[in-house]
Amino acid sequence: MRYAEWCIAAPTLEADIAAAAMGLDDIGHSRVLYGSLRELGTPDAAGDDGASYANVPFLDQPWRDWSEFVAANAVLDGAFTLMMEALANGNVDVLRTRLKKMLQEERYHTLHGRSWMQEVNAGAALQRAWRESLEWIGPENSDVDELHRAGRLAHGVRDLRRLLEERLDGQAPPSGLDWGGWEPIRRRTQPGGIDQATLDMLRGLAEKRYMPAGG
Repeated sequence: MRYAEWCIAAPTLEADIAAAAMGLDDIGHSRVLYGSLRELGTPDAAGDDGASYANVPFLDQPWRDWSEFVAANAVLDGAFTLMMEALANGNVDVLRTRLKKMLQEERYHTLHGRSWMQEVNAGAALQRAWRESLEWIGPENSDVDELHRAGRLAHGVRDLRRLLEERLDGQAPPSGLDWGGWEPIRRRTQPGGIDQATLDMLRGLAEKRYMPAGG
């Protein structure tokens, strides 16, 4: 969703097209992942308010600067991809078989993010994305490490952090995290949720304004 918001606002036409393409990729990936989770017995999230969505805070509000897009693309997308790789190489058959194509598409996202990291000084956006990526992966000896020990994930927390740092080619900023307020379901330490306009769009409410009367 946030990628799509930049499909006519990026610095170049090529970046416009890439934003639209990556947004469409991620919509498809979400459908596959949610379908797989349902097959594995995971219930849909209860409630339809912004705080019920398990998204990182970086996605709560529309991005106001291209540097935020770049940081999300290079860092957050990179963390999500690493987790998918860990699942694809784990012992859950339904995920092993369905994540392969997604990972092929995510390789392009990685290349795009790394390219723009060389062009843009992401600064504060990079620091924020890095911190929230680590929060999303979670603390050591929590659920991710438990899944790793059970064979469902090919990597544990330390490996995921190391691999993400390697993808940033040494540009990962230092971070000292306080896990006291960490939410294991939403995988974040900050309160809040998706802004109302985006929430309405996700729920299909905004489009109803354009429906014919009585439609």
